[in-house]
Amino acid sequence: MNESNLEETLRAARACTLCAAHLPLGPRPVLRAKAAARLILIGQAPGTRVHESGVPWDDRSGDRLRDWLALDKDTFYDEARVAILPMGFCYPGVSARGGDNPPRPECAPAWHPKVLGALPKIELTLLIGLYAQAHYLGQRRKKTLSETVRAWAEYGPGIIPLPHPSWRNTSWLKKNPWFETDLLPDLRARIAGLTE
Repeated sequence: MNESNLEETLRAARACTLCAAHLPLGPRPVLRAKAAARLILIGQAPGTRVHESGVPWDDRSGDRLRDWLALDKDTFYDEARVAILPMGFCYPGVSARGGDNPPRPECAPAWHPKVLGALPKIELTLLIGLYAQAHYLGQRRKKTLSETVRAWAEYGPGIIPLPHPSWRNTSWLKKNPWFETDLLPDLRARIAGLTE
């Protein structure tokens, strides 16, 4: 598939209203890609700040994620290097427990195969958070997110599962020091080779 086909797919995805009736702030699909990208980030869904700006990972979680990946903003937002494809393209609203709702279930089945099919050079997929891991790892996923991330080497070389970089996971990071000592150095080295 060539770049013009990808652009056509992205235009259609950005105009999607498939689950508009379920979105409290209305549809505003947020995704980024160019056919040359070798790294793809598959996360959850935009939060309110990202919904407002239209820029993925434009929040504190994005700051932490860029730190994990050792990428500056220019590289991170260079679509020819890094594709960003959430499980849900639009802000899903707030749950009764105070966090965001899960990504809408219609989105990934409708759009991921089309977008991924137009990204022929992807070498590394980062599955950020439970929803991406459940969708893409299926039965290969472990019982918990912690176990799945700890087993990151089992999914290589093309996939690395990560926790969500939310401030809500700060205690998880403290309880799992291996994430910073074992996983991140390997991840950063691999990413450096893909984003040069």
